[in-house]
Amino acid sequence: MPVWHYSRKDVDPTRTAKGVIRNAPVSIKEAYEIFKIIRGMKLDEAEKLLERVIRKEVPIPYTRYKLSIAHKKQLPNLFPKWKTPIGRYPVKTAKYILRLIRNVRNNAEVKNLDTERLVIIHAAVHKGVCIKRFIPRAMGRSTPKVSTRAHLEMIVKEV
Repeated sequence: MPVWHYSRKDVDPTRTAKGVIRNAPVSIKEAYEIFKIIRGMKLDEAEKLLERVIRKEVPIPYTRYKLSIAHKKQLPNLFPKWKTPIGRYPVKTAKYILRLIRNVRNNAEVKNLDTERLVIIHAAVHKGVCIKRFIPRAMGRSTPKVSTRAHLEMIVKEV
């Protein structure tokens, strides 16, 4: 049985709350781009943003993994800090990150933190397990099918 650790250990446990989802079936690259946007946001703002992404009203700007991705006209107006008009609507990943945000909010309520003043200070994605399967083909051959998982972790702090 593995022993899980958070990648950040320099936080005050009385003023912070943590949450994690292990082996989520989401894209690591899409989770990275969403976390890059919501890191530093208040928890309420991040939740509203992800709900709008799920409804496909607001695209997420892609800055690192952006090859062969179409431009979105509204991106420079929504996120002036990010100068790239390249983006997508990562709905499945946004749903899992929204679950993580709600989990962190519940953990903060248990610790009696003010949920209106919570700021995301750490949001990271790590590579999870690879699930290897095979698709049978004609003449006794097979094709490998590999699906990767991701570990999503978040730490919020009361300011």
